[in-house]
Amino acid sequence: MKNKEFFSWIKAIVIAGVLAFTIRTYIFAPIVVDGESMMPTLEDHERIILNKYGTKINDIQRFDIVVFHATKEKDYIKRVIGLPGDHIEFRNDTLYINGKKYEEAYLNKPKSEFEKMDQVFTLDFKLEDYTGDTIVPENELFVMGDNRRKSWDSREIGTISIDEVKGKAKLVFWPIKDIEILR
Repeated sequence: MKNKEFFSWIKAIVIAGVLAFTIRTYIFAPIVVDGESMMPTLEDHERIILNKYGTKINDIQRFDIVVFHATKEKDYIKRVIGLPGDHIEFRNDTLYINGKKYEEAYLNKPKSEFEKMDQVFTLDFKLEDYTGDTIVPENELFVMGDNRRKSWDSREIGTISIDEVKGKAKLVFWPIKDIEILR
């Protein structure tokens, strides 16, 4: 009888281990935010849940927050601004995509702080100023950090391949006082 109970426990532990491995590898993973490039949305050292499912080009939407391989050693977390075929332009602290004005409500607070100093938060530019392309290439994304003045993003590294996207940030879970679902 003891052998049967022992093997039952072993079986339960193995199943739990396989499930945990599968979920962490293919569906969700915890990530630690490293740096200030996504402030005020994400703070340095916050912990988020990354949804690894749905990282194909049709699954990524404008303004999603994604984690991607920037180098062999480093992953970056940024916000998707441009999708394939988009022309990106910033004028007077306003985002224009394909000539249409877009509101970036997640930047209202820092923008208002810069307005008080009679400055713009996001300096004027066009996509071609940084990438040489007039539109975001097929299967590529144009990404920017929310901390526009302190972000190493597509303005420096160019567009990123959809194949480099590890997942979408969905939830801040630590510190507990900052728990929130990301939109």
